Amino acid sequence: MKSKNQPSMINLKLMVLSFFFLLVLYVILRSNYSSFQPISRSSYPSFLSICNKIPPSLATSLVHYATSNVTPQQDLYEVSKTLSVLERKSPCNFLVLGLGFDSLLWTSLNHGGRTVFLEDNEKWMTMVKKKMPSLEMYLVTYDTKISQADELLNIGKTEECKVVVDPRISKCPLAIKNLPRLVYETEWDVIMVDAPVGSYNRGPGRMNAIYTAGLLAKNREDGETDVFVHDIERKVEDTFSRAFLCDAYITEQVGRLRHFSIPSHHTITNSRTPFCP
Repeated sequence: MKSKNQPSMINLKLMVLSFFFLLVLYVILRSNYSSFQPISRSSYPSFLSICNKIPPSLATSLVHYATSNVTPQQDLYEVSKTLSVLERKSPCNFLVLGLGFDSLLWTSLNHGGRTVFLEDNEKWMTMVKKKMPSLEMYLVTYDTKISQADELLNIGKTEECKVVVDPRISKCPLAIKNLPRLVYETEWDVIMVDAPVGSYNRGPGRMNAIYTAGLLAKNREDGETDVFVHDIERKVEDTFSRAFLCDAYITEQVGRLRHFSIPSHHTITNSRTPFCP
């Protein structure tokens, strides 16, 4: 039986695909324009020699979204907000907590940079890897439950959790210490927290993920990190992002996406700078 919502779903898919195509076209034109130099006609044998191919990652993304019946978890306005940061920073180091229907999109929008995905659901990761083998992804584990959120929030207020340091040597129970080594040794320009599962009490929740993302941003040598937290309409995402990514660092909120711009605490001359200003 055909769904009564089929026409609207088709229209939504066309809108998302059109938007994605325009994003890809923009990335290609921008990269070509930035490196463009006038070419004399005598410098190439035929017009074919200056024909540029679509980069493989972008081509793969176009095919994926053109033939898929699913759309990214984030809506047009939320994706556009992240795009505005990536178009300023890419190619860059982009850390994404969570694999989803938008993973190819993030990789494509950071064309030429390094986009790394962390996922705790092994079955889901295996399925995604078969469909999208070009993605750089790592299996991780979280040892918390959403039911512990209030307790962890109180723990996060202790002095040992206000020290900016490499998460691996932090004494704060909120700091995740078992992530792949590259996570700690890379200075991330952009971090997206969209995992682990936080929609039911048996799920791990994003308490530690949010705290650790803030610690990675503050502990970089210099510069600033743009951190995005999705699903901020939920209590944990809202409360923990404000507490550990800091209200003072919020730059904007679009839909269910909150954007923080977090500076390195190593470049702040005042050695008594608080964890949150």
